Amino acid sequence: MQMTIAQKILAKACGKQIVEIGEIIDAKVDVAMSHDNAFHVINAFKRIGAGKIWDPGRVVLLFDHRVPAESENTAIYHARVREFVKNQKIKNFYDIRAGICHQVLAENGFALPGELVVGTDSHTTTAGALNCLGVGIGTTEMAGVWTTGSLWLKVPETIKLNITGKLQRHVMSKDIILRIINGLGCEYANYKAVEFTGPTINEMSIDGRMTLCNMAAEMGAKTALIDCDKKTLQFLKKRTRISIKPVKADRNADYEEVVNIDITDLEPQIACPHSPDNVVSVNELEGMLIHQAVIGSCTNGRLEDLEIASKILNKRKVSRNVRMLIIPASQEVYLGALKRGFIETFIKAGAIVLNPGCGPCLGAHQGILAPGERCISTTNRNFRGRMGSTKAEIYLASPAVVAASAIKGEISLPAR
Repeated sequence: MQMTIAQKILAKACGKQIVEIGEIIDAKVDVAMSHDNAFHVINAFKRIGAGKIWDPGRVVLLFDHRVPAESENTAIYHARVREFVKNQKIKNFYDIRAGICHQVLAENGFALPGELVVGTDSHTTTAGALNCLGVGIGTTEMAGVWTTGSLWLKVPETIKLNITGKLQRHVMSKDIILRIINGLGCEYANYKAVEFTGPTINEMSIDGRMTLCNMAAEMGAKTALIDCDKKTLQFLKKRTRISIKPVKADRNADYEEVVNIDITDLEPQIACPHSPDNVVSVNELEGMLIHQAVIGSCTNGRLEDLEIASKILNKRKVSRNVRMLIIPASQEVYLGALKRGFIETFIKAGAIVLNPGCGPCLGAHQGILAPGERCISTTNRNFRGRMGSTKAEIYLASPAVVAASAIKGEISLPAR
């Protein structure tokens, strides 16, 4: 039987040579991750009468959604998680300073080729950029994983997206995934695996690949995967001592569908309110006034994203009518941006640089919008009320477009 990457990883996870599409398996988990919502996992863990985590070394906990704590309730949640970490002897705990969970997993060698990672966050699909099967699960499911180290999963069908063509100047991976979501729809890949492949993917950086796998969740994907190559191995070289075992689909693997996408003529894209699949070319909205510009999140807060924004903002000023927020995805990214001078560029341009974390992506405590305000952002979702007021508007675009728009005070294309 010829298998996809997802089938092979899940076969390994349940101790079988072969798993069939649609089969229900009892999968052993390699890494279990939770962020601020670990508080709810702990409550469920206690309700089912569990005493100890099956393997504290395979659990990763951190805070990223509300950091530092913005309210007494959040402070209480954080304190209880810290107490639980101490009692359970969980070594892989990253407090408020580390950054966004998906970036921290990748940087610290917790997302490895051929392994199964589950997280209480839908964008755990990001791990697929490293040939790792990342799956988002609920807090009650995670309590079960903490107890047994395994969970039931249905082996998903796989859709292969073959991407070809050379990106034009200032067109980024964010533009590719927005175009794909627009063409295929937000429910296209519900409970299915997506494999990104093709020459364009081979040329893409790990940062760019993470953007694609991250936003595969906006197509409903259960997981997203990319082959392991020299770039993957180079990224992981100093991040783990574990022997890396890449997983590649069989040549005649059974795909539900193979979609060929040529991005040669792709222009910068933008998702309009209030859905990630409501996408048009940026030039259709040029001149629309904005009030806030955000570069960051688990989608586009990495070093590559900050670099392109820095180049566009260099020796320029953010419009007086715009609040620009820069949020590195992790402490490692922040330090890299400092070393390269990006942070100084942002500050001199008039942007506000925030601590690593999710920032305004959930409207938790930073960058909340007022009624009638409009934000252009590199985040992954633009649902109504996502950044505060239900009467505000969020537009999703690449770091290049967001930076250019912040300078002009209106939705704009970067200068060619």
